[in-house]
Amino acid sequence: MSKFESGVKEVPYAQEKVFAVLSDMSNMKRLEGRLPEDKFRDLEFDNDSVSIHVDPVGRITLRIVERENPKCIKYETAQSPVPFNLWVQLLPTSEQSSKMKLTIKADLNPFIKGMISKPLQEGLEKLAETLALIPYE
Repeated sequence: MSKFESGVKEVPYAQEKVFAVLSDMSNMKRLEGRLPEDKFRDLEFDNDSVSIHVDPVGRITLRIVERENPKCIKYETAQSPVPFNLWVQLLPTSEQSSKMKLTIKADLNPFIKGMISKPLQEGLEKLAETLALIPYE
């Protein structure tokens, strides 16, 4: 099992507010225009899932499989060239701020791992940075 982790990102909103937004995938509309269009496009979402085309990987659809209010949201792939799980972990740093870390676990054979490790890590880091910057009001 291969594990990829983003750096810890500071979010200037309370943990509960961040959890409320990220645990409802229809709020992912806030990401439109914030992700680099050369890597991410065709964003579609509903309450429990999000689908996006990621270059060079292809279309990825994630659905929420567990919500642990207000600490963690777990997603799994419903459509992806490589099946994986994604966790968003949230911890409070004060009443008005929190920190966030994203983790991906995937069962990758050595050939695939060599091809996608760098773009997957870069994409995970960019997603974490973007999620840390969106408004949670």
